Amino acid sequence: MSLELPSPIAAYIDANTRLDVEGMMKPFAANAVVLDDGRRFEGQVAIRGMLQHSMDVYKAVFAPDALRHEDGQVVLEGPAHGDFKGSPIRFTYRFDLDGDSIKVLEITA
Repeated sequence: MSLELPSPIAAYIDANTRLDVEGMMKPFAANAVVLDDGRRFEGQVAIRGMLQHSMDVYKAVFAPDALRHEDGQVVLEGPAHGDFKGSPIRFTYRFDLDGDSIKVLEITA
């Protein structure tokens, strides 16, 4: 199934499939926030560190299979495969966009 994703989200997902942290960072706004597993990562340095750790340790690749728009957010759902217990696990990614940038990404299982 091919999902019609906004360009910053498509760029993030595409880079994730290659475990490419620098590519994943490109669509984030300078003051972006990522909420993941009850933790808050704010700004480029914090987000890059979180993504690098995730790629190094878990090699998690998110494969969205459902898309919806909800309360101004782009919401993706799908499995993530990687080197972690229970893989694959189904996740929800909620994106707030600001033009061609990701302003907020919230990741929940």
